[in-house]
Amino acid sequence: MVFAAIFAGGKGSRMGNSDTPKQYLELGSKPIIIHTVEKFFVNDRIDEIIVLCPKPWVAHTKDLIKRNLPDGKKITVIEGGETRNGTLENAIEFIEKNYEVDDDTVIVTHDAVRPFLTHRIIEENVDMAIKYGATDTVIPATDTIVESEDGDFISSIPNRSKMYQGQTPQSFKLKELRTVIDSLTDEEKSILTDACKIYTIKNKPVYMVKGEVFNIKITYPYDMKVANTLLKGKDSDD
Repeated sequence: MVFAAIFAGGKGSRMGNSDTPKQYLELGSKPIIIHTVEKFFVNDRIDEIIVLCPKPWVAHTKDLIKRNLPDGKKITVIEGGETRNGTLENAIEFIEKNYEVDDDTVIVTHDAVRPFLTHRIIEENVDMAIKYGATDTVIPATDTIVESEDGDFISSIPNRSKMYQGQTPQSFKLKELRTVIDSLTDEEKSILTDACKIYTIKNKPVYMVKGEVFNIKITYPYDMKVANTLLKGKDSDD
């Protein structure tokens, strides 16, 4: 089976004065999170969708899905964790508890606030996770990357041709992901905020799926302006 885990745990603190988490803000005629869930809902490669959100927003999220996706039988909303890794572990535990898991079971993890991913990206994540065990969606870095150890002075400037910007989805064979997470020390768990980084420190391969420049993460008010422009462009293409 292939599961999609939509991470909707952001509080939207960087969106200015809004008290509403950014994933629930309106983009066009519906909330951002609905645009994102729809991409997985209509994709035949995805068997089940798990939406993970803060506990106070679980009921609201269920209501949004009922109103916008009334036939959403394969969508389940559950509480996320305190951290991104905690949310990932909640998703894994839910799947292990409620479904049969075998060596080919795949989990596709995605940010709720990246509503412009494509079906090509989803399908390549599934295919490459089955083939290699782990994938990350990336695009080549277009700007020079500057590293600073102290935050004041440049320590190094890596070769840009070898640098990429990470997006999501990140996808994994679920049983292997569970094994890798269980192998982490408490110290490693406290500093790791990215599932693919867990693989790299354990010297496990992560295949890079080509992302898209427009697969943006909506984080700041400016991003909402860009997202609305992208949405209008998409509508005019249809």
